[in-house]
Amino acid sequence: MKELTVDLGTRSYSIVIGTDILGRIDERIREFRFSEKSAIISNPTVYSLYGEQLRKAVESAGLDPITILIPDGEEYKDYFWSYHILSKLLEAGLDRRSVIFALGGGVIGDITGFVASTYMRGISCIQVPTTLLSQVDSSVGGKTGVNHPLGKNMIGTFYQPSLVWIDVETLKTLPPREFLAGMAEVIKYGIIRDKGLFNYLDRHSEEIRALDPEHLMNIIYRSCEIKAEVVSQDEREAGLRAILNFGHTIGHAIETITNYRRFLHGEAVAIGMVYEAKLANKKGLIKEYTVKKIRSLIKKYNLPYRLDFPYHRSDIFRAMAIDKKAVSGRLRFVLPLEIGRVTIASDIPKSLLQGLFQ
Repeated sequence: MKELTVDLGTRSYSIVIGTDILGRIDERIREFRFSEKSAIISNPTVYSLYGEQLRKAVESAGLDPITILIPDGEEYKDYFWSYHILSKLLEAGLDRRSVIFALGGGVIGDITGFVASTYMRGISCIQVPTTLLSQVDSSVGGKTGVNHPLGKNMIGTFYQPSLVWIDVETLKTLPPREFLAGMAEVIKYGIIRDKGLFNYLDRHSEEIRALDPEHLMNIIYRSCEIKAEVVSQDEREAGLRAILNFGHTIGHAIETITNYRRFLHGEAVAIGMVYEAKLANKKGLIKEYTVKKIRSLIKKYNLPYRLDFPYHRSDIFRAMAIDKKAVSGRLRFVLPLEIGRVTIASDIPKSLLQGLFQ
């Protein structure tokens, strides 16, 4: 079992990563002195696999949790379902010292964090991520949110969890496509911050895809470590934290124009990373060789790397224009300077963007 800290002063919290540790979370819950009434938020698929194990551990810590299940899928991460969860919490009488547990992937983590930040103006939330994407990205850093038909995560808050509890064993029941989608975010960390991680992913792709526990622990720990370092320095994305959005400006636009149904989040980000690397090349920041290295690693993990479906360039531009990362109407892109180092650019000529999407 490994542990690291997201250093945010009085709001600091631990990320615990281990193998077969889900049933041991009660050891840590006792330290918080939560009130008895609590809730577990999940979806039917994940809860059928891990719900009872988590429930028993929570009850062992002296809590009495209700269970709230929402349908599985990005299209259900919306205000309607957050209102449904809030209603259930009110009916059950949770109070300001209560805690809610997010058991699932990024959808469950995002909507549960959002609900926790708004219920009684903020109660505790513990993230128990069960997908690779949520373990290395969405469960850490305090970004919460729900989607709107006009854009992804346009309604949300910055609200840190009290604890992130990662059991690598849950990845064994993850569909292969979901696992590979999570690898897109791991690849992202290598490109933006750690050339050594990028090379490690290249050298050990077979072991990682075979779910070797040691290699999984290594890449999850390093990914969380990078995110913790960045968030500790820039919690609310005033500067440095924006580098975590590499691949996301275009990736979110792809999700929006396909109604969140054609691609998983990580798949859209994978395509976005390739196109944003191409943009860096067109801008003269990197050589074509670096673009090929990025594309090659993404292909090695069987992730999509191009827009191979009918689309209108104007739809992508329209979706990017309402991206929450835009400032004063100007799009911001994270562009690689080399593997392991990126810059943030908002001075992209429209002609370069138009040239990306033929």
